[in-house]
Amino acid sequence: MKKIILDCDLMKHRNSGLYYYCLNLGHYTQQLLENDNSANISFYVPSAEKTSFGKTGNHIIEKRGWQNFFKPFLRNCVIWHSPFQSGRILPDKKKHPHIRVLLTIHDLNQLHEGKPVEEQQKSLAHTQSLIDRADAIVCISDFCRQDVLKNCEVNNKPLYVIHNGIHKVEQPRLTATSIRPSRPFLFGMGYVNRKKNYHVLLPLLKDESLEMVIAGRLDEPDYVTAIKKQAEEMGVADRLHLTGPVSDGEKGWYLQNCLAFVHPSLAEGFGAPVVEAMQFGKPLFISSLTSLPEIGGDVSFYFRNFDAAHLQEVFSSGMQRYKEAEMSTAIKARALQFDWNEKAKQYLEVYKTLF
Repeated sequence: MKKIILDCDLMKHRNSGLYYYCLNLGHYTQQLLENDNSANISFYVPSAEKTSFGKTGNHIIEKRGWQNFFKPFLRNCVIWHSPFQSGRILPDKKKHPHIRVLLTIHDLNQLHEGKPVEEQQKSLAHTQSLIDRADAIVCISDFCRQDVLKNCEVNNKPLYVIHNGIHKVEQPRLTATSIRPSRPFLFGMGYVNRKKNYHVLLPLLKDESLEMVIAGRLDEPDYVTAIKKQAEEMGVADRLHLTGPVSDGEKGWYLQNCLAFVHPSLAEGFGAPVVEAMQFGKPLFISSLTSLPEIGGDVSFYFRNFDAAHLQEVFSSGMQRYKEAEMSTAIKARALQFDWNEKAKQYLEVYKTLF
């Protein structure tokens, strides 16, 4: 039986999109292979995730020392799936020429974030080195695919587009220590850093009836400080809540109870938070940049620039249209297009092309 190994090293970053990408792809592929005798799948995981794919899951615990040097777990491996363009590919091509490599590219965001040219070039060179080692490539959006074709040398290797699936959140619930807004509130989630661009939303809080909750790791301390300072200067600091990481239950509660979901990101390879929010049918106010229009479709409202007046006009007109057109059902219907079971089937078909 063919052996596939999914490199889940990035699951060491809990509460990240990449964590849930590995978790969901692994679970759903494992389920599909239970009824498919063509292959089995193992998971190369950090020690903290040694039961993430069930007690009977084929977990390979990442270790230092002789096991990592000799890599006996690669014996009989046919496909190594490297799930991120800034990660690594462990099988040495000279030592393991029989192993085919699938590389998933999530984004080339460094090219769209205004980073220094040297940093862009270094990141792009690393991605190119992984492409050179890969036998096939998956991009998680067509925008990402076009970015790769424009900026990298693919050399006629198979290049597929498979959107991510939707991460289903747990039963919505707050805890005694959770932040509970007392007014209608806007909700956003993701790492709090310059790329996510949350500070541009503060003018929406000029409406004193609103609060705003942003959940996610406070990724750039200087940026977090700048947002808080700007909120103080605008007199809205008491209605801005930067929660830090939250549980799935808390996230579900905020998505279920928010007035609207906001995501003004400057660069996304896909936009997983937008898809998660779709499950709840709330109005979606997102950036028009990079992949987001591809994911948000015609059920989202777009910030085409970040001037305060424009943001306020888009929000006001969008809320009115959402109510008049009763858009909740259409938003939930679009969420169904991002089903992890279907996405895992597409990955399985790609794996089979490499057997």
